[in-house]
Formats: sequence, structure tokens, C-alpha cells
Amino acid sequence: MSEPEFIVTLAQLNPTVGDVAGNAAKARAARQTAKAADADLMVLSELFIAGYPPEDLILKPAFQAACRAAVEELARETADGGPAVLIGTPWVEDGKLYNACALLDGGRIAALRFKANLPNYGVFDEKRLFARGPAPGPVTVKGVRVGVPICEDIWLEESEDYENVVECLAETGAEILVVPNGSPYARDKNDLRLSIAVARVTESGLPLIYLNEVGGQDELVFDGASFALNADLSVAAQLPAFEESITTLRWTRSEAGWRCNGPIMPLLEGDKADYAACVLGLRDYVRKNAFPGVLLGVSGGIDSALCAAIAVDALGTEQVHGVMLPFRYTAQVSLDDAASLTRMLGIRYEVLPIADAVNGFEKILAEPFKGLPRDITEENLQARTRGTLLMALSNKTGAMVVTTGNKSEMSVGYATLYGDMNGGFNPIKDIYKTEVFRLSALRNTWKPDGALGPSGEVIPPSIITRPPTAELRENQTDQDSLPPYDVLDAILERLVEREEPLASIVAAGFNRELVARIDRLLSIAEYKRRQAAPGVKVTPKNFGRDRRYPITNRFRDRGEALPQPDEKLVTRGTRASVEAFEG
Repeated sequence: MSEPEFIVTLAQLNPTVGDVAGNAAKARAARQTAKAADADLMVLSELFIAGYPPEDLILKPAFQAACRAAVEELARETADGGPAVLIGTPWVEDGKLYNACALLDGGRIAALRFKANLPNYGVFDEKRLFARGPAPGPVTVKGVRVGVPICEDIWLEESEDYENVVECLAETGAEILVVPNGSPYARDKNDLRLSIAVARVTESGLPLIYLNEVGGQDELVFDGASFALNADLSVAAQLPAFEESITTLRWTRSEAGWRCNGPIMPLLEGDKADYAACVLGLRDYVRKNAFPGVLLGVSGGIDSALCAAIAVDALGTEQVHGVMLPFRYTAQVSLDDAASLTRMLGIRYEVLPIADAVNGFEKILAEPFKGLPRDITEENLQARTRGTLLMALSNKTGAMVVTTGNKSEMSVGYATLYGDMNGGFNPIKDIYKTEVFRLSALRNTWKPDGALGPSGEVIPPSIITRPPTAELRENQTDQDSLPPYDVLDAILERLVEREEPLASIVAAGFNRELVARIDRLLSIAEYKRRQAAPGVKVTPKNFGRDRRYPITNRFRDRGEALPQPDEKLVTRGTRASVEAFEG
């Protein structure tokens, strides 16, 4: 007698926020694939029908109704005897909005499961959008009791505000855990996800399927990389990262429980994963917002070179347009390198000298500037002239301007508002300058699967080795205004990602005056960052969604040892509840 089987199709797909009909069509097509594989269940990601994260769009009653209608139609289609479908959807019940998963089977909505633990940190803001679901029990699919913790439901241990959903499911008879996720990419995230899943399998003794979304949504990139673990913690399956995948897993049951031996795909790690995330983020931003292509200023520098390579890998050569905008400070080597780059990438390229425009602005401003010394104002006129011309080309052609500032520059404000900051999207906004060098060298020896650009060397080595310069005055280099990038980035990583006090950074061996200066620049550049284009999130803490600082802010860390709290000043009973106080 053969062992019982439970066949599950993982639909790691790329939904679009707000495209309810399009997302439903993706689900419908994937179900046909699952049906051909004789699947019992097809699993889709968190809030799939809405797209994730829908942010405040989810609060619109018309959107809620459209999502429900689409789910109900998909439910009716399961009357054909094919696989059941587990799909993420917003759901309104008793006047409350839930982050839900609906089990569609036998022509109806057979069960609903509401997310219990709502994340409210980093990029997540679910407590203000959704009501907290009750402690769940398993749902039954083809006689198998399936526990459905939704994303955050597996991430933390039980606490006062946190339900141990997995423990509850195990105690109520779940045989296998199926976890729909909307988990965005960040560097080294795969190891963290796996460790969380291992902890839940260890405490429950149950096998676990982790199904994640793939695709770009504004700043966020979802990398997929779905996987499954057997109860003995062995990897049952590993899906690829940064691409859609419909994979069917055959689970068999013995006395020890359910077990699977599925495909194990290699995952990108480190710089390769960061580069792939930048490509996918730009590709989906352009395609999902229906831009016909992109254009960017090609300066002969490394930032624009890396962005051009990312753009070609994301969109192909026909959809990328490079523009060189030289002025009298533009070196011949920059002109040569820009031409070589665009030739190696195979993209359209043109040179538009800006001298007439810059001189015209200076002529207009001659009277109000009379008697005032030349300074950074005239330098910024060059950058703003370039920004104006790129936006004019964008207006005329519909192509989106790719802006090319790296995270080091965004951190300290080494960028010009309405100049080189102009643009619709920035694929390297969360990439430090030292990482820009690494990714550029990497791209000359490798490209990700599915990339549309040419193989081999695409960035002239002279661009990578040449000292960076904005070329806004004679013989200028970035290091005239900034410390060496390896030092700058090491300080910034401690200030931004780790939120370290200045005293700790100085104790680690960095110059006190330099650390204080960088911290000041980081603080006063907040107003610029607030007006910058969105860009791909790569690090654990990007500007915008993760790090939200006030523009008006007079606090400065003085670099002194942190004062210790004086517990003697806290009157006994200060922490009492309001009820106790009123009593």
C-alpha cells in the first residue's frame, strides 16, 4: 500500500498593488499549472489579490470590495474539482479590516484565517491598517490539517502583545505549516528567515512551507526565495530568488509525519544578491508604472555607469537612453569613458553641451549677484541645468529619468536639489560608494540570470579606477569635500544602520572631529533626502521607510558618554497604570 500524498503547488509570483484583475488572472493561470500537476493545494503570497504592501489603499471601501469580489469569483472556479487555493486578501468582517488568507475549495470560501501578529517596525505599518485576528486553528485541505500562520505570525516568541500562533496551531492538531509571506529583501535576509523557520519547526515538530512574494513595489523588492523544511530540519525544497516560480511539491506521510524531497535551487548572496535586487526593483518600477523606457545623465563617472548597467540589465538596450551634458570643466577622459560605456552597453547616446544654458543663467543673475564672490552657487547652476534638460527630455519622450546618487552622497547631502537629484527612481540610493565600486567590478565578470544586458565587460575599467569627481570646477575630486569613502562609509554605517552614539564610534578608532562633522552633515541633509526620488531598499535600514527623522531637529549627539539613568529620581508607583492611579 502506497503512502498517503499531499501535493502542494507553490506559486511564487509577482503581483502588482491595485491590479486586482491582473493579480486574479495570475492566480487563475497558476492554478491551471497546479491542476495539471494534480495538486491538492496551491499557495499564493500574503495579500496577493491586493498586491503587497497596499499601504492606505487598503482603507478604500471600493478597493476592499473589488478584492473580495475577485476572491469570490476565484472561489466559484474551484467547483471544477481542481486544487484548493490559499490566497492572501484583505477581508472586512463585523466592521473590522483583516489581513487574511482565504481557502478556496469546492466552489466556495471554505475557510478564512486572519493574521494575528501585525508588524509595526521598519517598513511595516500594519497596526494602523488592520485589526488583530484571533488565535487560529488549522484549516482542512483534502483531509490534511494545515496550519496557516501569516508572515509575522512565525517571527517572534510569545509576549504580552504577541500570540504564539505556531504553538496554538500545533496544539489544535495541525499536521503541516504553510506560511504565506510578503517579506522584502534586505542584505543577509535569507539566513534570518531560515533561522526563524528552524525555530518554529523545532518547537512544533511540524514541517513548514515558507512561500514568499517576488517583485518590486516602490522602494521594496521581494526576492521570493521560498523554501520548505521537513520536521527533522532538513531542507525539503528551495525555490529561486528574484524570479517567478511555480513549483509543485509532493509530500508523503509516514508514522513520522509529512516529508518532502523537492528541488533545491542555489541562491544569490552578498553583492550578487544586492545587484539582482537593484535590477528587479528598477525593472518593476518602470514596467508597473508603464514608462516606455528610461534616460539618465552619463557623466563618465562610476555612479552613472553602474546605474546604466543596471538599467540595461533591467530593461534591455532599446529602452535606455544615455545623455552626456558637458561643460567646460568636463575632462576629455570623462567624454571618452562615457562614450565607451554606452558603446559597450549598446544604448542610444547623445552629447548635449550645456555652456549656452549655464552662461545664460549667469547672465540673468549677474545683477542680483553683483559684488558677491563666486561660490558653490555657480557650481550648482551646472547641476541644475543638467537636471532641467533631462526632465525636458523626459517630458517630451515619456521616458523616466533615472537618478544616480549613492547612499554615501544621500547621507551627507553631497548632491544638488533640482539638479543631479532630479529623477523618478534611483536604483543605487541604498548602495554606499564603496559598494558601488564593488558592484561595478562584479558586473564586469558576472550578470544575473534573466538580465537583458550584454555579458562580459560593460563598464570601462578606467571609470572604476579613476578618482570620483563631480567636475563642477577645475581639478575637483570628491575627496576635496569628503573623507576617503572607505572611512566615510564605515562611519555612516555605524550612524545609520546601527544608530551608534558618537562616543562609541570614536572609541572604535575614528577621529572625533570627523565623526562629529559627518553626524552633522547627516542631520542637516534630511530636507534633501525628503525630496529625493525613491530607490531600491538593500540595507537593513534605508532612508525613508526604515529611517524617518524630522527635518526640523536641533538634537545633536555631543560625542560624550551617555548619562546613566538615575533610578532614585523615579518615585515608587510612577509606572502604575491609569486604572490604579484613578482608583
